[in-house]
Amino acid sequence: MALPVSTSAAPTTATAPRPVSARHFARLKLRVMANGFRGQTAKVVLFVLGLIGGLWFAAMGFFLLLATGATDNPNVAVIGAGLGGAVIVLGWVLLPLVFFGVDETLDPARFALLPLTRRTLVTGLLTAALIGAPALATLLATGGLVVAAGLLGGLGAALVAAVGVVGGVLLCVAASRAVTSAFAGMLRSRRVRDLAAVLLAVLAALLAPLQLLLMRGAEGADWDRVADVARIVSWTPIGAPYTAGLEVAQGRWWAALLKLAVTAVTIAVLLVWWSRTMESAMVGTASAGPAAKPASAGSSAVGALFPRLLARLPRNRFGALVAREARYWWRDARRRSGLITLAVIGVFVPVMINLGGTSGMNDALSGSDVDVSPLLFSLSMVFVGTMAALNLANQFGYDGSAYAANVIAGVPGQTELRARFVAYSLYMVPLLVLIALLLPFVLGEPAWAGVAAGTLLASYGAGLGVNALVSVIGAYDLPETSNPFAMNTGAGMTRSLLSIVALLASVVATVPLLLANVLLPGFWLWLALPAGLTYGVGGALLGAYIAGDRLDRRMPELLHAVTPRR
Repeated sequence: MALPVSTSAAPTTATAPRPVSARHFARLKLRVMANGFRGQTAKVVLFVLGLIGGLWFAAMGFFLLLATGATDNPNVAVIGAGLGGAVIVLGWVLLPLVFFGVDETLDPARFALLPLTRRTLVTGLLTAALIGAPALATLLATGGLVVAAGLLGGLGAALVAAVGVVGGVLLCVAASRAVTSAFAGMLRSRRVRDLAAVLLAVLAALLAPLQLLLMRGAEGADWDRVADVARIVSWTPIGAPYTAGLEVAQGRWWAALLKLAVTAVTIAVLLVWWSRTMESAMVGTASAGPAAKPASAGSSAVGALFPRLLARLPRNRFGALVAREARYWWRDARRRSGLITLAVIGVFVPVMINLGGTSGMNDALSGSDVDVSPLLFSLSMVFVGTMAALNLANQFGYDGSAYAANVIAGVPGQTELRARFVAYSLYMVPLLVLIALLLPFVLGEPAWAGVAAGTLLASYGAGLGVNALVSVIGAYDLPETSNPFAMNTGAGMTRSLLSIVALLASVVATVPLLLANVLLPGFWLWLALPAGLTYGVGGALLGAYIAGDRLDRRMPELLHAVTPRR
C-alpha cells in the first residue's frame, strides 16, 4: 500500500539579519588588535609600556585635578578645570598631527562596500576609537574632577561632573578624528596643499603662545586675571564639559545644563563633520591633480622620470633613487604631512623660544654677568636641525611592501641611504638656510647668522646619520590607509620612543659644537659656518656608512618589518 504524500510544504521561517551596532565594531577592534599582536613580542611589549606610561600620567593628572577641590579658593578650581580641560582637548587635536598620529586599526575605507548607514559607521568607529590607552588615560585623569566636584558640592555636583568627564572624552576623540580626517583629505588633493600647510601652521603655532601665556601668568602671579581667562574658556566647547560640576557646586544648575548642552552640540557637529570627510575618503573623491602630460615621441622614457629641476642628475642607480624619493616626498600624502609638520614646528618654536624665553631667563640672572641669549639661540638651532631630520626615523616604513623592489634589485645600503638623504635635503636645506638668515635679523643680532647656519647644518647632518641607523634597526609598518596620520595599534609608542632616542642621540652628537660656541664665542662667529657644514656632512656620511652596512645584512628582515599586516 502506498503511503500518502502530503502536498503541503513544511513551514519555513526566514531569520532577518541582526542589525550592526557599535558593539560589533568594538569586538572587531579587539579581535584585530589581538591578531596584530600574535607573534609580535616587541609590539606587545611596546603596547604594555605605552599602557603603563598612560596610566602613570593619568594618575598624575587625577591627583592634580583632585587637588582643585581641596581648597576654598574658587579661582583654583576654575583654573584647574577650565584651563586644564582646554589643554587636554587641544592636546588631542594637535598632538596627532605633529607627533603621535591616530590609531586607525579599523580603516573606514574597508567598510566602503558594506551596506552600512553613515550613522552606524560613525558611531561604530567612534566606539572603536574609545578602546585604547589614550582614551582610558584621559578618562582616568579627568576623573579627578568628579572627586573635586563632590568635595565642593556633594553628590549632585559629582554626578554632573561625571557626565561632563564622559562628554569630554567623547569630545576629545571626536575632535581628534574629525580634524585628522579633514586634514588628510586636504593633503590628498594637491590643489589645496597650500591651504593645508597654512592650517597646520596655525594649529602648530597655538602650542607656543599657549605655553608662553601660562608661563607669563605663573610668573606674574596675577591669578585673578588668569581665573577670568579660565572662566571665559569654561564657556567654550573645550572647557565646558570639565566645569559643569563646578557650576552645580556653586548652585548654578542652569549654567551646568547649558554647558552640557554646548558639549553635546559640539560633539554632534564634530561627528557630522567627520562623517562627511570620511565619506569622501571612502569613495575617493579627492582630486589627484591634473593628469601628467604624455612624453613626446622624441623624449627619453628614462629622462621623463626625472623632475625638471633634477634633470642634471646622473642616469644611474643613485640618480634614479634621488629622483624617485624627491617625487615621493611631495606627492605622497603621508610624507608630505610629515614634511609640512616638522617644517612649521621648526620655524615657529625657535621664534617663540627666542622672543619669549630669552628676556625671562636674562631677568632671572640679572644679578650675574651671564648672558644666556647666545646659548639659548644655539640650543634652539640644534632643536630645529634635529627635528628637521626626524622624518627619516622610519623612512622605510613609508615604502611598505614596495621596498621589495629595492631588495630584489640589490641596491647597496650606502647608495640607498645617501640618495634618500639628498632627496630629503632638497626640501629641508633651503628651509634651514632661510631660518638661519631671517631669525638673527628678527632677534636684532645679524652677526649670529653664521652661527645659526653652522649649528643648523651640523645638527641636521648629525640627525641624518642618527636617523639612518634608527630607521634600519627600529623600522615598523604603517597602515594601508588614505589617512596620513593613521598608526597601527601600539605603533604610537614605537614612534614616540624612536623619536626620543633619535632626538637625544642627535643632540649628543652636536655637543662638541655647543662647547665650541661657549668656549670660543668670538672666533665661533667666523668658524661656525665652515665647521658646522663640515661636521654635518661628515656626520651624514658616517651614518650612511654604518647604517648602510647594517642595511646590507638585514634587507629581508627590514622588508618584513615594514610590510603592513592585515
